[in-house]
Amino acid sequence: MKLRIKEMLEGKMKRYLIFGLVEVFLVVAGILIALSINNWNIKNSQRRDELNIYKNIHSRIKDDRKDLEGLIDYNKSYQTQFLFADQIISANDRSKIDTLVKIIPNLSRYSDFNKSSNVYQNLLNSGELKILKNTNVISMLQNLEETYIYMNRMENIHLKVVVEILVPELMNNINFSSGEAERPDVLYSVLFQNFFIVSMDVMEEKDEIYHRALQEIDTISQLIEEELKQ
Repeated sequence: MKLRIKEMLEGKMKRYLIFGLVEVFLVVAGILIALSINNWNIKNSQRRDELNIYKNIHSRIKDDRKDLEGLIDYNKSYQTQFLFADQIISANDRSKIDTLVKIIPNLSRYSDFNKSSNVYQNLLNSGELKILKNTNVISMLQNLEETYIYMNRMENIHLKVVVEILVPELMNNINFSSGEAERPDVLYSVLFQNFFIVSMDVMEEKDEIYHRALQEIDTISQLIEEELKQ
């Protein structure tokens, strides 16, 4: 009798132990599943945030690209005029003085892509840069920022040349009301020829920077489009 009672007790203990282990397993499994779902939701949320940032970057650099294309065309139109003016002065062709007088005031015109802030710096300041996982995009955005800084420097140099050197000379030699030259001989001088040469040199360097920025923007756009397809 005592043996049977002992066997029954031992059997119950085994069942209780098994039930306890099963309950612990179910609890642990539930916790792991919940954590897995939570991590999945977090990763999905982070990925959505990352994709939204990529979309915003893509939109901004597309706008920059459009502006740059317009400035390149603007720059080229005046470079062509200045080259023609340089040729007129070199040939001392007085028959084209009316054309020269029309071109000279355009020395005061210049393209301006002065960016006080850019995508990379904004991402860095907002903390959104940490969300991006594509290091190639980050690296290219840094390169684009450096290009914009160089571009801003050239824009400021061009502005300084126009305001401090060219405009005073234009005011002294061209009557803007009548569109006539006050001192025609001065317009055919080495001084004015150098004005055109210097302006073309500055604009040529700016054109190179504009095209460099376009190439970098195209590379970033391609990288982002690949991210958005994933």
